[in-house]
Amino acid sequence: MREMQARAFSAREAQYLLLKAPPASGKSRALMFIALDKLANQGIKKVIVAVPERSIASSFCSTDLKSGGFHSDWNPNPRYDLCAPGGEPRKVNTFKEFIDSEDNILICTHATLRFAFNELDVNKFNQCLIAIDEFHHVSADYESKLGELIRALMNSSNAHIIAMTGSYFRGDSVPVLMPEDEAKFFKITYNYYEQLNGYKYLKSLGIGYHFYQGRYTNANAIGKVLDTDKKTILHIPNVNSGEALRDKYREVDAIIDIVGTYVNTDPNTKIISVERSDGKIIKVANLVEDDPTHREKTITYLRNISSADDVDLIIALGMAKEGFDWPYCEHALTVGYRGSLTEIVQIIGRCTRDSINKTHAQFTNLIAEPDAENEEVIQCVNNMLKAITASLLMEQVLAPTFKFKSKKSSDDPLDKNEVVIKGLRESDSARVKHILESDLTDLKASILQDSDIVKAMPGNVDPEVINKVMIPKVVKLRYPHLNDEEIEEVSQHVVADSVIKHAKIKQEGNRRFIQLANDFINIEDINIDLINQVNPFQNAFEVLSKALTPRVLKAVQQCIAAFKIRMTDDEAIQLWHKINNFVRATGRKPSLDALDPTERRMAEAIIYLQNARRQQSKDDHE
Repeated sequence: MREMQARAFSAREAQYLLLKAPPASGKSRALMFIALDKLANQGIKKVIVAVPERSIASSFCSTDLKSGGFHSDWNPNPRYDLCAPGGEPRKVNTFKEFIDSEDNILICTHATLRFAFNELDVNKFNQCLIAIDEFHHVSADYESKLGELIRALMNSSNAHIIAMTGSYFRGDSVPVLMPEDEAKFFKITYNYYEQLNGYKYLKSLGIGYHFYQGRYTNANAIGKVLDTDKKTILHIPNVNSGEALRDKYREVDAIIDIVGTYVNTDPNTKIISVERSDGKIIKVANLVEDDPTHREKTITYLRNISSADDVDLIIALGMAKEGFDWPYCEHALTVGYRGSLTEIVQIIGRCTRDSINKTHAQFTNLIAEPDAENEEVIQCVNNMLKAITASLLMEQVLAPTFKFKSKKSSDDPLDKNEVVIKGLRESDSARVKHILESDLTDLKASILQDSDIVKAMPGNVDPEVINKVMIPKVVKLRYPHLNDEEIEEVSQHVVADSVIKHAKIKQEGNRRFIQLANDFINIEDINIDLINQVNPFQNAFEVLSKALTPRVLKAVQQCIAAFKIRMTDDEAIQLWHKINNFVRATGRKPSLDALDPTERRMAEAIIYLQNARRQQSKDDHE
């Protein structure tokens, strides 16, 4: 077993197991080991594996495990692979047949599981193991059918559940599970740093944002970031998004024209051959095509790829994200804003599989530069902040894990990943230790999605308020079972971990120095009060400022400032006369960055009035 699989297998006796590990880390194989042990040794009679889409089912096909020393092979009956083509009524009937059969492994989609569950008594799932791949599709929202199914299994059956995901956070504010349900799961976490550190070939991951004007299908837009010498998955924007041309087939044609000259389409595989200007033939798989025959031939071909030469470029719309297996992929190129952190992490995972053809993988988001005069600039900015946040999140999980100690806890020599912090709260609570060991990354994702934190991050709020008030508030919401002392302990570790990971550390002789703010400080002199004076997530906005033009950055600043302005219509109207006088006298508008508080207030009044006018226009339109 790989390291992650062995770690998961050590928890095989847990009734509810949550396995959090990056794409390509071997979660499907880990499930096979655990499921077969439950069948052989734990009284489980049936194993049901549910995946979000049919293309992922190949990860759970027959697998030889005995030759590696395991007691059984994974051999599902092809009849009960319900991810083959066909309608749901037939699949549901086959599912019900399986429940009463002698076979013990079934593979289906989330949808098939939901439909079959609706037609079966919950007691039929007693002594069953239900494995949910891409578990973040579950939601604590009571309108979530998959979430309702999980709650019913936990409350009304003795079924075992294995939840697997590369990103346990969702793109919205709804949790995957309610805290009281989540507390029942034993968690195994394996992060990106551990994964890449164990790879043979792939050693680094880059994340970049590029901005364009006009249409993304122009040579000056996608033509500048699409390198067909690199194996690439290109995700075009949703047809309803602002970046889309409203005709997805025309977009695919335009991309092919950027690549080169169309040669032919293989009738058996539907793989498109395109001749580049230098004569090289580029093989393109089109997953945007809706025709079921075309798509099935393409998916079948992609499932059986055995060489890096089999395909060069995959163009997709809603597919080729979760669980899609193309180890040779070097570049995940995504067009358009992605509001969901989960979706971004899943897309990044398409290029982070270890393969002999690459030492570096790259995720690129090609984004339309927001128009500072556009009335929807706030929505654009919010989406961009989510994307930048995802970038920051990935940066965190790719860094080594630090172990923090208080000054009093030990005088033993420290290893390179240990940091002593004076005044740091160290906990004896098993609950706190489990959160810090298994849940820190997902907790940070929750913090970074909190609307108050987003408003505060670019310097609008004193760092100590963020660290001592706002972050503990999010921790309390996520873990309501913690007491005040435990909340403080978790919060301090979140802040310390985020600050240290993004700080520069240099070694001089036997001493290490860390840069906090503008000063390098001996690591041995760090204290929690000093760390609390640093905004732990400021790096996201440093990335943002480097990526955007000054004009758009100013719009970002104004949009964020608008969140915190407290003003009445009467005050704004009163200030309008002063604003006109100011402009006539100085030849410029009042600035938000002015030292004079009166000028700053006038600048806020301008933003307040612009927002009021924008809202009025929206109301009139509706």
